[in-house]
Amino acid sequence: MKVIWEKEIDADKIKVSPRPVWKCRICKFYNKRLSCPPYVPSWKEAKEWISSYKKAILIKFKISMENFEEEKRKALIYLLKRENELFKKYPYVFALFPGACNLCEKCEFEENGYCPMKEKVRPSIDAIGIEISSIVDIKFDESVIYGLIMVE
Repeated sequence: MKVIWEKEIDADKIKVSPRPVWKCRICKFYNKRLSCPPYVPSWKEAKEWISSYKKAILIKFKISMENFEEEKRKALIYLLKRENELFKKYPYVFALFPGACNLCEKCEFEENGYCPMKEKVRPSIDAIGIEISSIVDIKFDESVIYGLIMVE
């Protein structure tokens, strides 16, 4: 995993709709991970929440598809680290994950309903209805994922 860039964006550019959440319904992690529906706020609640922010940081990660789960895990850890660093300046800072949580190699929540890292799990960008294409030009030939941190 490599951070390609971090960009500050205006939060009012972030489009929230039910469309990404409907895509979640066909994902194998739907109803299985704490970062995914139905365990995250609804898109309507997320829309209101995002409107309370002025700025966000969009982060683009280059990942190896051969080691996707490990590379994505490193990106999630990076997002949590950045969230913690930014907390000193922005008390309501909040990271959003690129897809389902995979902080653990084997998901205990999926197995028995208990998450040992519950305080670290953040909602997936898609799961709360954020249309990532509203804030970045998606190029499907790139091996990248995007994280988002709401800051101000």
